Amino acid sequence: MEYPYHLTKLANGVRLASVEMPYMKSVSVGLWAAIGGRHETAQHSGISHFIEHLLFKGTKRRSAKKITESVEGLGGYLNAFTTEDHTCYYAKAAAQHLPQLCDVLCDMYLDSQFAPAEIEREREVIREEILMYRDHPAQHAQELLTSTMWPGHPLGRALTGTVESIARLKRPELLGFQQRHYNGATTIVTIAGPVDHSRAVSTIAPLLARLPRGRSPRFVRSRPEHGTARVSLATQETEQTHLAMGFHAFGRADERRFALKLLSVILGENMSSRLFQKLRERHGFCYNVQSGMVTLADTGAIHISAGLDAANLEKAVRMILRELQSICDKAPGRAELKKAQDYTIGQTFMGLESTSNQIMWMGESILAYNRVLCPMETERKLLAVTPADIQRVACHCLHRSRLAVAVVGPVKGEEKIRCWLA
Repeated sequence: MEYPYHLTKLANGVRLASVEMPYMKSVSVGLWAAIGGRHETAQHSGISHFIEHLLFKGTKRRSAKKITESVEGLGGYLNAFTTEDHTCYYAKAAAQHLPQLCDVLCDMYLDSQFAPAEIEREREVIREEILMYRDHPAQHAQELLTSTMWPGHPLGRALTGTVESIARLKRPELLGFQQRHYNGATTIVTIAGPVDHSRAVSTIAPLLARLPRGRSPRFVRSRPEHGTARVSLATQETEQTHLAMGFHAFGRADERRFALKLLSVILGENMSSRLFQKLRERHGFCYNVQSGMVTLADTGAIHISAGLDAANLEKAVRMILRELQSICDKAPGRAELKKAQDYTIGQTFMGLESTSNQIMWMGESILAYNRVLCPMETERKLLAVTPADIQRVACHCLHRSRLAVAVVGPVKGEEKIRCWLA
């Protein structure tokens, strides 16, 4: 299905994309800042995420309670998230409430007060969030994997920062970072629902008119060193041992990303995948095993994770590595590839039936490519992938020199794990 996407650049550089979905009763709005964890110094680690929290804590016109009531009181919801390269604030409600949603989001974006009392209160909230993740072994394993894959680089730091870095951040630093980086060059608005583009522009343009043009932030490019597999182990008394494996891949401008996505699906993105069938269905090693991928401007990764009994860890690691080697040695059959293509395309188009997913599609497209990708174009690219393409990408990405492994659980001895990877 072709969606009628429209993209307009406002006078101050703000990019506004919309898609009209006349059959929907709801409208979703996303307000994006192209600033995230990878744009932070070590001194300011976690500042983007801290600012995300503070934008909910009150403006000149609304208290923190009033912000949430202004959306939830309409039967809608309001939320936000921070990633390596962007921060997104989004809301959804019945379509007639579009002006209210836009007003609340833009009020937060432009006029948050960063009240000292709120900063101190939220500092404690984020501290608890950091400790919560540390007590969640699966999340801890993922953060440990990230730091192992990109040591000493902004991409290797937790998006929440650390207890120590959050404690250091003062109001002038928080306010200065937000004022420097929340500008027209970094700001994107996405709207999906029964709203035509002219109405979207006329609603948003006056609300963001005083946002300065500014400029996009720079970041340190990733140049990972490839050699022997890297291992990090956090020994903890947990019921399960949590395994996370990652391989360096390529950035989102690389045409091989379509083959990488299908490789990930074949390996572990659904219940009919190779790893799920082998580790869970055939051997009962785990409740769940899954793969995924991430692509950024200059780099990417394909990763695999599982939670299992420590007694099965070695067998599971060796089994995963054998399965990865098998797809390097022999290209998948056309039937297996066709199932992965149908699954990926089906998931994409089913997702785009939602206004919430549409604003994410548009925002992520513009952040990555400065345009809204056509889903039909993505479908054609996926269908053009051949079994040989999958094998080539597997041979390139799944090499042991690109591998990093993180383990959290009642396990001792990193050297022992390294032996399993040899």
